[in-house]
Formats: sequence, structure tokens, C-alpha cells
Amino acid sequence: MRGGVPMEAHRPAHRVRIHSPPMAESGARVRRRVVVHGAVQGVFFRDSTRREAERRGVAGWVANRADGNVEAVFEGDPDGVRALVEFCHEGPRGADVQRVDETDEEPEGLTGFSVR
Repeated sequence: MRGGVPMEAHRPAHRVRIHSPPMAESGARVRRRVVVHGAVQGVFFRDSTRREAERRGVAGWVANRADGNVEAVFEGDPDGVRALVEFCHEGPRGADVQRVDETDEEPEGLTGFSVR
């Protein structure tokens, strides 16, 4: 629940998945790039994403874009990466996520998580 309203009510209706190869084998590393559209800057989106990634042991980075959106790369176990992508669909309190573009990429062996 968020603010007394079920989380489902906060989910944006629009998702864009650009490329969806078959799900990785258990224990395999996956990488997903997201671009989060909406009112997502100035609401601690990057720092909230960093904390969530560190909590889940997911590597990568998150950055504000000049167009007002937020871009992030997540790399790690499939469940952790999936959880971070879902977090981006919600965002922190104060964010108004309109759309999330998702792209699967080949893992590069990233370690740690940074805010750019």
C-alpha cells in the first residue's frame, strides 16, 4: 500500500518493452536498461534507486537525462534486476512515472552501483 491506496492503483498503465529474449537460466546474470519518463527528477529518484539496488545486490548506475527523464542500467541476478525494474515503474514518493522503456542487454560484469 502507498498512502492508504493499493500499489496496483499507482502503477502506470503503459509499459514499453523494446527487446525480450528468453529468461536467463537460474543463477545467470542479466542486464536491463530502463528509461523512466514522467516527473522523475527532483524527487530523489536516483538516490532511492541506488539504495534499492544496494539492498538487493544489483550492480549498475542511474542518471538524470537532459530531457528530464531518468536512465538506469541494472545488472545482476534475474530476480534482483526484475525487482529494480518494478521499482522504477513506481518510483519514490513524489515521482509521477508515466512510462518506462525497457531494453535487455548483454551483461558486462559491472560491480557496485553509482549515481551519475
